[in-house]
Amino acid sequence: MCGTVNDVATSGALPQYLSCGFILEEGFPVESLTKICRSIAEAAQEAQVKIVTGDTKVVPKGNGDGIFINTSGVGYIPAGVDLSGAYAKPGDKILVSGTLGDHGITIMSCRESLSFEADIQTDAAPLNHLMQEVLNAAPQTRCFRDPTRGGLASTLNELSDQSQVDITVNETDIPVKPAVLGACEMLGYDVYQVANEGKIIAIVPSEEAEAALAAMKKNKYGQESAIIGEVSELPEARAPRVALRTSFGSTRILDMLVGEQLPRIC
Repeated sequence: MCGTVNDVATSGALPQYLSCGFILEEGFPVESLTKICRSIAEAAQEAQVKIVTGDTKVVPKGNGDGIFINTSGVGYIPAGVDLSGAYAKPGDKILVSGTLGDHGITIMSCRESLSFEADIQTDAAPLNHLMQEVLNAAPQTRCFRDPTRGGLASTLNELSDQSQVDITVNETDIPVKPAVLGACEMLGYDVYQVANEGKIIAIVPSEEAEAALAAMKKNKYGQESAIIGEVSELPEARAPRVALRTSFGSTRILDMLVGEQLPRIC
């Protein structure tokens, strides 16, 4: 539910109506279904959207892996709002609304019965109100993007390619919880390629970056937001690239996720 709301909102639209369909395996516990529906209702109420249609199908036991849920959403783009991943310009700043990797590592720990000393929880949240607050504070915002599949690295590579620019981010500025970073190191994951469900990436002109950051920090889902990098001009005869300036002062390339995302989330 949160993911669909965020997908609609990243275009600059105001989400209005959602569908919600269920495929249930025969014998799926009613208590679990009730808990899921209650969670969906709470998320929709917080996002101020209406679930207006849906469907339910039941498949034989052993053919449905418990439950599958699909959602779709529509909204409208207010007059004067024009966002696109192709609008980034040299000098623009890159913002992230909070710590990275929380959702992917939480899903992995639950599915694989891993335990960590620190409490790691999913970041799933509807961010449509946060994005509207950023637009109000920084009306020249170039684009929003939610770093789900492929995480921060894949998202920035997509934006870099669409705008034909280079992007550089600073490792010391990117918010990551120590427990998440430690889990990634233990499991062999690149934290910048781990999926997120309640974070947003924004590209804004440099003169509006501080206003956008302040707007994020006022929202309960953006209190750990940060300016993490900037856009630069693409040299001739070279493909766009995303670089990470490490805490040691060196620079490495942040690549797109290659192959299957693990853990598989949706």
